[in-house]
Amino acid sequence: MTQIRSIGFFICFFVWSAFMNLAFLPMLAFDRIWIVRGQTIWTNGIILLLRAICDLRVEIRGKEHLPKGAVLVACKHQSAFETMIFHRITRDPAVIMKKELLNIPIYGWYCRKTKMITVDRKGHAAALKSMLTQAQAALDDERPIIIFPEGTRSPLDQDLPFQPGVAALYSKLKQPVVPVALNTGLFWPRKSFLCRPGVMVIEFLPAIEPGLDRKVFMAELKSRIEAKTTELVAEGRAKYFGR
Repeated sequence: MTQIRSIGFFICFFVWSAFMNLAFLPMLAFDRIWIVRGQTIWTNGIILLLRAICDLRVEIRGKEHLPKGAVLVACKHQSAFETMIFHRITRDPAVIMKKELLNIPIYGWYCRKTKMITVDRKGHAAALKSMLTQAQAALDDERPIIIFPEGTRSPLDQDLPFQPGVAALYSKLKQPVVPVALNTGLFWPRKSFLCRPGVMVIEFLPAIEPGLDRKVFMAELKSRIEAKTTELVAEGRAKYFGR
């Protein structure tokens, strides 16, 4: 039954995404806020489809640790879901993403319009400088910056190294960093067309204030995220999978 529901969800997911992409094309000619609103509507639709078809819900914890406006958010990355949910949780997020995604027709146009922060992974020092410039512009506009420190989706129960970009943002921009742990990979695994019923938990943790040494910051960030993620995964397994 889970597989049948998952197939139904992904059919609806692609139909809904195609509809939204085409419906908001005219908005590219107007203020970017219309595309931002479209991203929120798209995300709300996906959350509704997950609940209606797969009996899969989302629970947000610790939102009191997330200030309004300019902030750096460093989020664990286990599934496709967390690339969407910040359009619901935050206002006008600036998500750090690889530059190649801008080449995707329509999707890339929307990312340009909404001023997502792009990184050329082969650009080295120049790429880092560009990322910092874009990030500062986002903070000046009072936008939250979302970064996935691992740089890619991590397999469940695997500990991937954190990339240095998050440390550069922390030290250069001198902003607090809010760590985010989650267990989304239990229910919507990476590289999988399967959505299991249950409740995905996304938890915001107390901010790491600016001023720490880079190495100390990276160790603290990784320790907080991984420890809480391990706890949330164990909680989800015990509650929904009996193990």
